[in-house]
Amino acid sequence: MPTKQASQTIGILALAGVKPYVEKAGEEYMNPAQEEHFKKILEAWRVQLREEVDRTVTHMKDEAANFPDPVDRAAQEEEFSLELRTRDRERKLIKKIEKTLQLIEESDFGFCNTCGIEIGIKRLEARPTADLCIECKTLAEIKERQMAG
Repeated sequence: MPTKQASQTIGILALAGVKPYVEKAGEEYMNPAQEEHFKKILEAWRVQLREEVDRTVTHMKDEAANFPDPVDRAAQEEEFSLELRTRDRERKLIKKIEKTLQLIEESDFGFCNTCGIEIGIKRLEARPTADLCIECKTLAEIKERQMAG
């Protein structure tokens, strides 16, 4: 059974209609072919998120009703509130996708913001907007937990 991360990776790649990138021997990291691969993934993901936003707006317009029963009205308000929170997270993700697409345009994609090493193809396929390598991300999460505790 595939892991959650493997399933997510497969889902993102399928969404873009691409297969996992197969690196060739001696191939330069983040060459134009790799950049194009990730550009396709990110653009398809952005389109899907924007379609979700449009569906939510349409759904909320179509379903908006002034229920006389306070319980029904409260249930609808809670459903709409949950949808809006989800869309807000997706809006932030769209901004992150657009920032990542800009990095590709500037040929500055795929490298850790903290230490500058290669993030890696597999990690980027799992999380195309990743801006930290595994080691730096792990350290950041440990620091975050220490600050919270």
